[in-house]
Amino acid sequence: MSAIPGEVDTDRQPPMTVPLRHFLVGLALLLAGGVAGVLDAVGLLSGFSALAHVHLLLAGWVCVTIMGAMVQFVPVWSNVALHSRRLATAQLWLVATGVGGMAASFATGALGWVHAFGGLALLGFWTFVYNVGRTLLGARPWDVTERHFALALGFFAVVPAMGFALAMDYSIPFLADSPVSRVRLTAAHATLAVFGAVLTTVLGALYQLATMFTQTELHGVDLHLRRFEEVGYPAGVLALATGRLLGSAPLARVGGLLVALALGGFAVVLARKLVETAVERTPMLSRYAVAAVAMAAWAALAGRAWLADPLAPSALFGGGPPHLLTFGVVGFVVLGTLYHVVPFIVWVHRYSDRLGYEPVPMIDDLYDDRVAAADFGCVTLGATGIVLASALGLPTAVTAVSGSLATVGFALFATNMLLVVREHSPRPLRAVLISRLGDGDDLSDESSSDGRAPAEDTVR
Repeated sequence: MSAIPGEVDTDRQPPMTVPLRHFLVGLALLLAGGVAGVLDAVGLLSGFSALAHVHLLLAGWVCVTIMGAMVQFVPVWSNVALHSRRLATAQLWLVATGVGGMAASFATGALGWVHAFGGLALLGFWTFVYNVGRTLLGARPWDVTERHFALALGFFAVVPAMGFALAMDYSIPFLADSPVSRVRLTAAHATLAVFGAVLTTVLGALYQLATMFTQTELHGVDLHLRRFEEVGYPAGVLALATGRLLGSAPLARVGGLLVALALGGFAVVLARKLVETAVERTPMLSRYAVAAVAMAAWAALAGRAWLADPLAPSALFGGGPPHLLTFGVVGFVVLGTLYHVVPFIVWVHRYSDRLGYEPVPMIDDLYDDRVAAADFGCVTLGATGIVLASALGLPTAVTAVSGSLATVGFALFATNMLLVVREHSPRPLRAVLISRLGDGDDLSDESSSDGRAPAEDTVR
């Protein structure tokens, strides 16, 4: 694989520490979520431990990773300067503190604290929406990736507000007397979070990444499926969430079928790109292959379940085990993407200026292939075991062992990424995580990415 794909302009990226810090904090939330899931499976956590597990993985690891990825790649893809580096740093610590505190409150049953930490998370997500939204406004015309990102930002604005309302209801019950019950609001919140904020971002990124790193283009049926997805998917998500909020099965059914068809069609597009490529397999593409298979299987099961009863609690995330979507699709896409993004950022800041003057490693040379193969095996086997245990009603011990195996895989993955930063980053690992105001590669470095002096940054 080439050091840097020719389609991107790395001159527009933010300082290295800004996105890397998101990814490293996200890895910590991933490991915490994996441990919480194992402890919950064996009954060692009290309170609302399942909610702690879900929020650490989805609102924590996945969303923090998305925030870091957008901060990194929206300026690169869209060829515009990041609106504010200060806000990009603030959003991370607000969300990380808020989600971590919410998870601890759920796990211990201290529900009175959920809204306090939820308020921090809400402020962090809204900061992210404002910062990246202002950045995107400078790009015209929007391509398919940018259109998906803009839609995702809308969902990111709504979902935390709904979550905060649910959190407030623990301390000041008000939903019991409202036209919308807590159960309905929770269903709509989860729908917009997973299918709106998270998967809309995933689809938008994959349109760019899956073609770029397979060195293929959309053609033939791909273009027809993309056109349907661009209209049908967001319409389906809104109809599904609204139907669940209002308790309207017909509306939710139509929305659910649109979502299932759109994601099933996208699975075909992704699979076709992976089959057509002549590029050597990398950890990124291997994980995308798992995601394509899981997405196709999920779409078939979800379509059947939502056709029968889209309001059923068991069909919240579609048919079959919920981990098939959240783990098999979202998890593997994020893991695969990070296997390129983290080395890419480090490579650009450490080696790009040396290219042509001295031998430099390729991006894929920065991580350990053996560790990548080991974590892929552990996570794949662990995810398969969790999905099968849920689908077939296997003993809890199977879920616990599978979850432990997946957590070992997460730890190996985190170790591989941390070694990339430690061994190749121009800045020490501690400086990536914690930088003083005024450090050269962070909030007030020598110039912004478009060459302006620091005093000219839009927001400081």
